[in-house]
Amino acid sequence: MTSAFARLGVPTALVDILDSKGITTPTPIQSATLPDSLAGRDVLGRGRTGSGKTYAFSIPLVARLLASGRKRTSGGHPRALILAPTRELVLQITETLEPLARAAGLTTRTVFGGVGQNPQVQALRKGVDILVACPGRLLDLMGQGEAHLGDIEAVVLDEADHMADMGFLPMVRRILGAVPRSAQHLLFSATLDNAIGVLVKEYLDNPVTHEADSATAPPPTLAHHVVRVRDDERIDVVADLAGHADRAIVFTRTKHGAKRLTKQLGSRGYTAVELHGNLGQGARQRNLDAFHSGSAPILVATDIAARGIHVDDVELVVHADPPTEHKAYLHRSGRTARAGETGTVVTISTDQQDSDVRGLMRDASIRPTLHRARPGDAILGEIAAGTAKEEPSNEYGAPAGGQRSGGGQRSGGGQRNGGGQRGGQRSGGGQRSGGGQRGGRPASRGAGSHGAGEGSGGGQRSGGGGRRRGGRGRGPEVTFGDAAPARSARPDGAAGSGRRGPRRATRSAGSTQA
Repeated sequence: MTSAFARLGVPTALVDILDSKGITTPTPIQSATLPDSLAGRDVLGRGRTGSGKTYAFSIPLVARLLASGRKRTSGGHPRALILAPTRELVLQITETLEPLARAAGLTTRTVFGGVGQNPQVQALRKGVDILVACPGRLLDLMGQGEAHLGDIEAVVLDEADHMADMGFLPMVRRILGAVPRSAQHLLFSATLDNAIGVLVKEYLDNPVTHEADSATAPPPTLAHHVVRVRDDERIDVVADLAGHADRAIVFTRTKHGAKRLTKQLGSRGYTAVELHGNLGQGARQRNLDAFHSGSAPILVATDIAARGIHVDDVELVVHADPPTEHKAYLHRSGRTARAGETGTVVTISTDQQDSDVRGLMRDASIRPTLHRARPGDAILGEIAAGTAKEEPSNEYGAPAGGQRSGGGQRSGGGQRNGGGQRGGQRSGGGQRSGGGQRGGRPASRGAGSHGAGEGSGGGQRSGGGGRRRGGRGRGPEVTFGDAAPARSARPDGAAGSGRRGPRRATRSAGSTQA
């Protein structure tokens, strides 16, 4: 039986690699773009996060080099170039690309900042077929005479809209200006706006445009909630939500906010790691590995993680700081409900932020379910578990066509392990009572554990001053202050409850945050 990829024109060697990975059916963006890209056309492709764009450009890129028969040369002359906005995305692309490249006898090399450049320089001097790079470091190497783009046969821009948002377009234009006009140009993006149009007009030759889905439609399996909270209770509400999920990503707007929130979660006994631009590459990779493996079930991140981080089974995304514009909301939210899975997205809003959150939802064409909650409320566990009833609020705009309907239950009835909900109400003294939910599974951590807070809490919560900068001029930002004192212990499911409380780590005195 002929493979669906083979019918699209994918070379047999690459079809075999895809088959070995269980990839037998092209996604819509792949089905739409592969016939033209494999034929050598310039392609402009739009597909939402998680739609399969990486294979959509990796397959024709490798196929083109395989068909050309040219040999790689030394001296910093790669044959193909993939540009991406972040180190994380560069690494994720390379992970997908390498098996295809090896099957074709091709070599790959990553180039990005935050690490020493000497290994990158040595690899370029030795010779490389496909270079996967961030614009800044690549321009540095070009300026030093270590990278030359005159032999490029194909160039890819991935997440082009994100590069525009990050102010990278001048650098991208300088790089594309050094690529031969005869090279095939493939541009992939989640949205196609005016900034992208400039690149298309200047560098793509009569491109074929394919749009696999709406520019801003959320995945159909996402449940959206807004939780209104008191300003002084937002940290505890975030902790309750994230602690009830097997794997959650919590977004803050600033690097310092991500670092503070990670410590605050650690002081409450939750295993969390951080991801932001102030971390060195080694620390970023260690934290990502901990999140991938599940040893740290909570990742606290800035928008750097909204693109290019693919972790299976992320069931919850929490916007601890609401983003300033709707595209960021959709890209953050795309970390869950990938490849047809279900997921839940929660935006935390204080009363002062409410009008801005309404505008954000309206711009994103989202009509969320609205809740007002306090720490320990059972609804927080239900939201995190995906079992909370969805009742889109009339306070927000028209419902998005892609929103999940049917009461918000996960597939198979939406309830976990015998129908038990997760969560639990707080009884006297700040302890969590049991009552019918999944049994506790405290994660005991030793001295070297990821995410355990530094020390034992201590310090008072600062008021979280400061205002948002940039964006649409939304209301005052409530940032995360110093870690609040640790609460009295809340057992993970009282005896005989059968209920699982929030995931937390039991820390030894010497444990430190990753």
